[in-house]
Amino acid sequence: MAAPPPPTALRRWEREQARLRAAVVEEDTEQWQKDASFTGLERVGGVDLSYTKGDDSSACASLVVLSYPALEVLYEDCRMVAVSAPYVAGFLAFREVPFLVEAVQRLQKEEPKLKPQVLLVDGNGLLHPRGFGVACHLGVLTDLPCIGVAKNLLQVDGLARDELHREQIRSLQREGDTFPLTGASGRLLGMVLRSCNNSSKPLYISVGHRVCLGTAVRLVQSCCRYRIPEPIRQADIRSREYIRKQLCSPLEVVSSGALRVPCPRLGKVVGDLVYFRCLQ
Repeated sequence: MAAPPPPTALRRWEREQARLRAAVVEEDTEQWQKDASFTGLERVGGVDLSYTKGDDSSACASLVVLSYPALEVLYEDCRMVAVSAPYVAGFLAFREVPFLVEAVQRLQKEEPKLKPQVLLVDGNGLLHPRGFGVACHLGVLTDLPCIGVAKNLLQVDGLARDELHREQIRSLQREGDTFPLTGASGRLLGMVLRSCNNSSKPLYISVGHRVCLGTAVRLVQSCCRYRIPEPIRQADIRSREYIRKQLCSPLEVVSSGALRVPCPRLGKVVGDLVYFRCLQ
């Protein structure tokens, strides 16, 4: 497990979050967002990092792009990465976002026609202690519309998993039902969404970048076949499957320079990095 960062690093991260936070756009910026049926939206992306069991420094970063509204996988990219930054609550982006940005950049370079028009992120956006969660961070750095989709409530600005919150969750009787998450400051931080009839566990939706909250909730709901929206669900499934089905000896993952790939079917070297596609 990585050692906790020194206080100077945390202060630097806080300054970086504040600097990037100023670039967040909390409004719809795309024409398709303004249409009730999202006419013009053709590609929705999802990202995920899955960690090797027992090793929080080795992970598989996954990016998938799905067609919309059919939600069929058009593109997938899985890559083993060496995670060196420690996990610190409120600073997850500094641990994971660099790998996700690289995945988006590879896609833009190699398959620009498949560039997603919006990204769904397993994590929070504005629903964050400093209003700049992983969905905001990824959105600003890629300049793509991003939506935060969390499975659990992040208790900030007076929000709590108390009896009142549990009662509100019980009031969500069918898919599409919602209630707002308003902090003690009076700021609307997100929405709680029951995404399917087969699960009473809700999702916590928040703005990441270049999308308003209402649009974010509607889009997430439209992407749900199950509780988890399909772009995130597919990214998670494929990253875990990639780790489970490594066909050769374990990969030697290093933080810089090329990875040693004992099996040529697993990847190809691109510059000083190894680029992997998920195996079917």
